[in-house]
Amino acid sequence: MRETPEGRPLPENLVFQDAEGKETRFDAFRGKGLVVNFWATWCPPCVAEMPALDRAHAALAREGIEVLALSSDRGGRTVVEPFYQRTGLRHLAMWFDARGATGRALGIRGLPTTVILDRRGLEVARLEGEAAWDTPEMLAAIRRLVRGGSPANTTT
Repeated sequence: MRETPEGRPLPENLVFQDAEGKETRFDAFRGKGLVVNFWATWCPPCVAEMPALDRAHAALAREGIEVLALSSDRGGRTVVEPFYQRTGLRHLAMWFDARGATGRALGIRGLPTTVILDRRGLEVARLEGEAAWDTPEMLAAIRRLVRGGSPANTTT
């Protein structure tokens, strides 16, 4: 996981969509920590890590840390909803960046990529590639990062 200890502000006016197609901004989550995962159903490493992200969301949500899985699938909900059902994802909401504008603005170079934002909305870490998001070590690292600490020897 690559840290940004000083925190990097996000570009202004980044927009993504919820399952109903309503536009949402990261500002709507101000005060919460965010684990923002860019993924797609056609990406094997993305598919592999989705159950762990679902479990991580269940573990972190009650602490004010949200996991947002932003799908890059152009088919939107018609592709992602059946995937959620087949995979048994129960905790993650469906979010979409189907045009890729948010990913491009954040410099996402490949999938999966996960960006961690602290409670101020600053990027504090980024991980390119698949990870075991629900391990005790990774959950502890996310908690520290959201609070403004170092991940301290986090492994993927």
